[in-house]
Amino acid sequence: MMELDDSFQIKPIGYLLSSEDSSDDDNSDVKIVEVFPRFQAGLEGIEDFRTIWILFWLHNLPEETRSVLRVHAQGDRSKPLRGVFATHSPIRPNPIGISRVTLIRRDANRLLVRGLDAHLGTPVIDIKSGQRKNETS
Repeated sequence: MMELDDSFQIKPIGYLLSSEDSSDDDNSDVKIVEVFPRFQAGLEGIEDFRTIWILFWLHNLPEETRSVLRVHAQGDRSKPLRGVFATHSPIRPNPIGISRVTLIRRDANRLLVRGLDAHLGTPVIDIKSGQRKNETS
C-alpha cells in the first residue's frame, strides 16, 4: 500500500493589498489583489475573462478552529449542527476561501476585482479563470 504524506505547504502568490478608494457606491466592493512580481507572467491572458476565481487562506481564523468538524449553518445556533464540508463556514481543517469575482482590470501584477469576500492582508493562494468576456451566462 502506498504511504501517504498528510502534510505539505501552500505558499501565497500574492495578497489582498487594499480597497479602491471611492465614494461611489458602485465601487465600494472593489479590491486590489497584488500578485508577487515573480508570478506576473501567470496573469497573461487574464484580461480575456469577465470573472475569475480567487482562492485565499483564511489567515485570521484561530488554529483551534481547524479541528472543529460540525457547525451551525451561518453561525445560527437555532439551526442543527452540520458537517463543515456541507456548509460555507470558514471554520474547517484547511481554511481555504474561494470567491468568484468580477475582473475590472489588470494593471501589471495588480488585479482590480469586485466581489472578493476577504479581508485586507489576506494571502491569495491561487487564481483560476472563470467566464470569458465573450461568453453568455
